Amino acid sequence: MSALRVGVLAYPGCFASEVFGVPDLLTMATHVAGPDHAGYEVSIVSPRRRVVASGGSALAVSPLREVDVLVVPGFDLAPGLDVDARLTSLTPEVAVIRSHAAAGNAVVSICVGAFLLAEAGLLNRRRATTAWLHADELARRCPDADVQPERLVVTDTGVTTTAAFSAMYDFALELIREHSGAGVARTTARVALVDDARSSQTPYVDARLLPQPGNTFSRRVMRWLDQNLAARYDLAALSDTFNVSTRTLLRRFADETGQSPLEYLQSSRIRRARHLLETTDRTVASISTAVGYRDSGTFAALFAKHTGRRPRDYRATFRRGTT
Repeated sequence: MSALRVGVLAYPGCFASEVFGVPDLLTMATHVAGPDHAGYEVSIVSPRRRVVASGGSALAVSPLREVDVLVVPGFDLAPGLDVDARLTSLTPEVAVIRSHAAAGNAVVSICVGAFLLAEAGLLNRRRATTAWLHADELARRCPDADVQPERLVVTDTGVTTTAAFSAMYDFALELIREHSGAGVARTTARVALVDDARSSQTPYVDARLLPQPGNTFSRRVMRWLDQNLAARYDLAALSDTFNVSTRTLLRRFADETGQSPLEYLQSSRIRRARHLLETTDRTVASISTAVGYRDSGTFAALFAKHTGRRPRDYRATFRRGTT
């Protein structure tokens, strides 16, 4: 087996950590695999002679070369950033991505590097993911893509996209598993202290950071539901509270938010339960009651559906200490 040629496409303003994260894990995997394994031939490439990454870090780059896998790191998609202008400034890099894919080679994006792949036309009619915080924006910009915000790594016909930052390690472990075997990937994960059993970014989503849909009416309903999490859901009583029919309540709420009041309530209850699991020693049964579920089994199943983890597993991973 020959060495797998991996190129990381560096560009102005890219996250420096995402340039080096995959190469560093591949280096560890090479040591784990031993001298008889072909390993990985990694290079940092660019169509530019000089690249300054995020934080002002100057990167040593090599000229473009043929590689088997091209990795595209993300950049700082800060609030208020003119994404169109940013992508226009990276026209040379977009051209490289497009050319590499056209040659039949694999292309991988880390985090919002997916926006560069979208600009290159690679996500059309493909499944994709990106950082959960920016998944809606990617879907808006690339309506022909099937954006799956709960996924950590998505590969579709030679194009791989990943979730935010640390998901580069989930991708790297998949690459190691394919090229070097499951045993090497498992040991590399242990050496690097990287979780090789994650399957979803859903447990990490903080809904408070997402844009909040709706206008005055739906926000009033949301606020009432948030203030009455433990109460039994009664659509007729809720409609009476806001002096509208049940049909009108459902229609207006759905028009403004894209969901039903019950769906919102369930999400709000899970959000509160996550906070209690992270910050208190209360039992799962107690938390279940506090957020409106008398049957802790039903609560646990719903919690797992929303977060990808059972309540006790979630607490073991995200426990922050008592408040």
